Amino acid sequence: MKTKTAVEKSSQKLINFLEKNSLHKKDFAQMIGVTLSYVYNLIDETIPFSTRSTTLERIATVMDISPEEFEEYKIPQEPILQDESIIFIKKIMKKNKMSVVNFLKAFPRKQRVYIVDMLRGAYPLPIDMKELSMIGEILHLDKDDIYNIWEGRIRQVLETNGMNLSANAALVNSMLECARKYINV
Repeated sequence: MKTKTAVEKSSQKLINFLEKNSLHKKDFAQMIGVTLSYVYNLIDETIPFSTRSTTLERIATVMDISPEEFEEYKIPQEPILQDESIIFIKKIMKKNKMSVVNFLKAFPRKQRVYIVDMLRGAYPLPIDMKELSMIGEILHLDKDDIYNIWEGRIRQVLETNGMNLSANAALVNSMLECARKYINV
């Protein structure tokens, strides 16, 4: 006789996560871009657990689980493609045994929702060297690693916006060599 395992309610998953990580509801609310009262309502089941895919994906990203673990989540028609640089960042986080919550806490509060959206694949890694350097410092990356991530993103942006990198190899290489010297890598 097979026993059916009870599916944990989404609100209970959230409660357990917050308790396990000693994460204040206010910090969690800021990380996913909602109000504190909204988080309380989700936990108290005053309102139904969110069915909005963006909110569920943000919650899942912070909890470091798949959004499909929430019964309310509807798999989107279009797959979310993760950029190679985001996959690299997640790999470094795992290598450094850094939880998503600890990674997020290293950023200013106002920047956390953007970082969550970046981790869930809604935004690519920034091309701004200052922002990339901050991410690199948090992950204990050296200057070469940060530069290589930046160069990959610059090439991606140029190609996405219509530049034929092969036909313009001399120009691109010259620009990148100048940037490398400027950054002192």
